[in-house]
Amino acid sequence: MSNILWKSLLLSPAVLGATLVVSSTALAVEQPESAELIQQDAAQAPAADYVVATVESNLLQPNNTVRAIQPQAVAEPVVQEPTVSTPATPATPITVAQATTTPATVPAAPSVESLDELNRYSNEGRGNVNSVAQVTSVSQLSDVQPTDWAFQALQSLVERYGVIAGYPDGTYRGNRAMTRFEFAAGLNAALDRVNELIAAGTADMVRREDLATLQRLQEEFAAELATLRGRVDALEAQTAELEANQFSTTTKLVGEVVAAISDTFGDDVDDNTVFQNRVRLDFQSSFGGSDILHTRLSAGNAQLFSFSAFNGPAPNATFEGQQTFNIAPNFENSVAVDWLAYDFPLFGQARGYLAATGGIHSDYAATANPYFEDYDGGRGALSTFAQQNPIYRIGGGAGGGLTLAFGGGGVLRPSSLTVGYLADNASDPGLSAGIGNGDYAALAQLNFNLGDRVALAATYVHGYHTTGNGIFDIGGSFGNQSAGPVVGTTQANLVDISGDGFVDGVPGLAVGPTVTNSYGVSAAFRLTDRISISGFGTYTNAILLGRGGADIWTFGGGVAFPDLGREGNLLGIFAGVEPTLRGVDAPGVAGFSRDYGLHVEGFYRYQLTDNVSITPGVIWLSSPGQNNDNSDVIIGTLRTTFNF
Repeated sequence: MSNILWKSLLLSPAVLGATLVVSSTALAVEQPESAELIQQDAAQAPAADYVVATVESNLLQPNNTVRAIQPQAVAEPVVQEPTVSTPATPATPITVAQATTTPATVPAAPSVESLDELNRYSNEGRGNVNSVAQVTSVSQLSDVQPTDWAFQALQSLVERYGVIAGYPDGTYRGNRAMTRFEFAAGLNAALDRVNELIAAGTADMVRREDLATLQRLQEEFAAELATLRGRVDALEAQTAELEANQFSTTTKLVGEVVAAISDTFGDDVDDNTVFQNRVRLDFQSSFGGSDILHTRLSAGNAQLFSFSAFNGPAPNATFEGQQTFNIAPNFENSVAVDWLAYDFPLFGQARGYLAATGGIHSDYAATANPYFEDYDGGRGALSTFAQQNPIYRIGGGAGGGLTLAFGGGGVLRPSSLTVGYLADNASDPGLSAGIGNGDYAALAQLNFNLGDRVALAATYVHGYHTTGNGIFDIGGSFGNQSAGPVVGTTQANLVDISGDGFVDGVPGLAVGPTVTNSYGVSAAFRLTDRISISGFGTYTNAILLGRGGADIWTFGGGVAFPDLGREGNLLGIFAGVEPTLRGVDAPGVAGFSRDYGLHVEGFYRYQLTDNVSITPGVIWLSSPGQNNDNSDVIIGTLRTTFNF
């Protein structure tokens, strides 16, 4: 009892802090919403775009995830999870061409106030930088009417001098206030155009009164023009310096560091409070702009708790309750290349995926589990179960995938057909290994996006698993503690922990090679911009070669509340049943019947800064190991994630 009291005292500040944060966010819901949601690459995501995939959406991985390449136009999870954003910026100013006309008078140095004004002007409209093509007629601006008092002036600037372009939606927005720097930029363009007309011998198009007006304005705005010109020169110098000293012209580094304090509570567990970490450094290289090569280094020390089946036979031994930061190449903080993969365009909207090591199906196939899914990173759900349908955990390693996109208009939004094949031991030349003779998993999936709020994925996976290897092992084997089964019970993974030649927990069922056929469905529905519901279910028919057959089931669902309290925050609640063996038809096994164990999880990610988040959370496992006689296990975690 004293031990449990001590652990409760240790974790009580985190629980109290999470309670206060959630309570305060409830009071903050009525606050005005921010004007924009910044996606991972700082590209604005439309509020109504609830599709599984978008074209060219993640060729270069953003700050908030280090893991997956989603196939373009097909495999992005439904509704990209918004991360913490910079404050909303004003609307984009009218686009004009910049000139380099020398002002009549040049100040010695721009004032601080002028530079601040220039910075504000330069930052305007970063959420929408793609202006329309240069308009040739004032009639192309939908909100400009002949009755407007400045119609003739606009008509002259557009049709005589061609120095005005509207916003991307074809409007001019003439009632919007303009800063002196915006006017100076427009004046610059007008002067440049006049010089072009004179040089081209068309000076008769330039009226004397126009030249006089331009000269007067040039003198009046000399300071602003000089500031603009100095700013451009400074930016050019900085760009040259960066280009001369950059690490690579084709590669950028995306990193994630997870540090977590965790402990367990329950009558059958006796663990100490632990402080664990995992580091991922992903070198992302692009050679043509639409391709990406991932070379990821990883290290961690997140060993599993006492009830884990990795620690040997025990009445409650199971692979349930694993957290995402438990997935690492080893537990000694030794650095290893845990992912080497290349995603590239093929033809049309088709894309290819090749993995030399560390490939998993969710790299190229949509999981349709928005907000919970973070490719086992540190910003989504705590557990491997809540992050994605366990069907994507069947197999992994080296291989490839192909995605063919279709749809894009009307009710059927961008959708896709995806196929792939991954071999666990592709680098092993042994007779029972290699690309085709060892463990493998082949996937086929259809993704559908219906309207802008519903996404569906129907998935089939055929797998082969050699003796002693788990089914839901992302390409690892039970012999490697950090790369064995990552979700489900020992019975569902058909693993012999005790080494007696029989599946643990299933008396009379001998171990041996297993062929699996798994059928899964995943779905997501965006109820509102602040509420997302998702869920999945999978049935696996296991053919126990020479021994019989078995049935394995898993299902779960959750609700996510993005931006609860402030932009970038996330409240998630998820519940379901991890992969569970429900039936066995094999000689020597009579009347097999085991219990269902529930997995219930809640977490709240609080975004401290653009790059740092803290996530307190709890995982509750009932009847671990498919046995009601085992006491419940509660896992408490306080996770801190650094993205850069």
